[in-house]
Amino acid sequence: MRSRVAILVAVTVVAVVGMGGYAVAAWRSNRAAVESAPPVASTALDAVLAGPHLVFRSTLPGNEYGLVAAVPLDDPDGPRAFTDVACDRVDVAGPLASCLRTLAGIATRWEAELLDTDWQPVETWGLPGIPSRTRLSDDGTLVATTSFVTGHTYATVGFSTLTEIHRADGTSLGNVEDFALTVDGAPFTAADRNIWGVTFVDDDTFYATAASQSAGTTWLVEGSVEDRTLTSVRDGAECPSVSPDRTEVAYKKVVDTVAGQPVWALAVLDLATGTESLLPATRGVDDQAEWLDDDTLLYGLSRADQPGTTDVWTVDASPDATPTILIPGAWSPAVVR
Repeated sequence: MRSRVAILVAVTVVAVVGMGGYAVAAWRSNRAAVESAPPVASTALDAVLAGPHLVFRSTLPGNEYGLVAAVPLDDPDGPRAFTDVACDRVDVAGPLASCLRTLAGIATRWEAELLDTDWQPVETWGLPGIPSRTRLSDDGTLVATTSFVTGHTYATVGFSTLTEIHRADGTSLGNVEDFALTVDGAPFTAADRNIWGVTFVDDDTFYATAASQSAGTTWLVEGSVEDRTLTSVRDGAECPSVSPDRTEVAYKKVVDTVAGQPVWALAVLDLATGTESLLPATRGVDDQAEWLDDDTLLYGLSRADQPGTTDVWTVDASPDATPTILIPGAWSPAVVR
């Protein structure tokens, strides 16, 4: 018995030392990558925020990685102004910013935080898992957050999300999954339904994604905060984004399957005519688009050769458009005019 205990202790010590050595090696590797990264050109924050600008999560290598930054709308590739706020997802509207973040530690936590125009915290609440999406209504009175239930991602078969809507004072209006869902004119009550990717039309109406694994499809749904209802508009749509003039909705949709995994591209739906235009040049997009203006979309795309680095791309909302990089080393853009 004593020999077995001794062996167990020895194995445990070796394992702990091994994990400690791996952690130290990983830390040193990350530190070396940060120190070797070229400096990021920066400028004064107040000057940038005083005019029309773009807010985003910076993903350029270096000490500022993960921080929220801003660039002038007319110089998106120029020097960026950094806040001291780190976010996985960010949105800005009215007098508020919404920030979803991961708090790494012995027990990893996730939280949503509302910040004022000085990027100071106003309200904070916990999230049940990995941050996915956040959107504010135009006047900043409502904020929607979507996070994966712990352990899930979009790569997980039958993944689960939780989407909540809060008022600006932090008051929760509940889990959107509890809203009454109607699909093709009939109540849909499947227990496996999921709701995510809210985009607000006004301080009551919004669009979102509804899905059911048992039904094998997703729907673009129109929701009402006051009535607590969701009504299907079109199937096959995910992560919608309503245009500034409220005449179109952009979303991603599955256009192919490779090695059992879905391949998305962006599409735009004309709400008056019901006409859908697929943007084939955006094949491979896995993000919720943002509108730069009534005719132009923004979206994030990972670099295949640089894990952790992403770029914000722009594309006209037309079938023959050619995407271009708007902000290198960026993610989760928000337009502030």
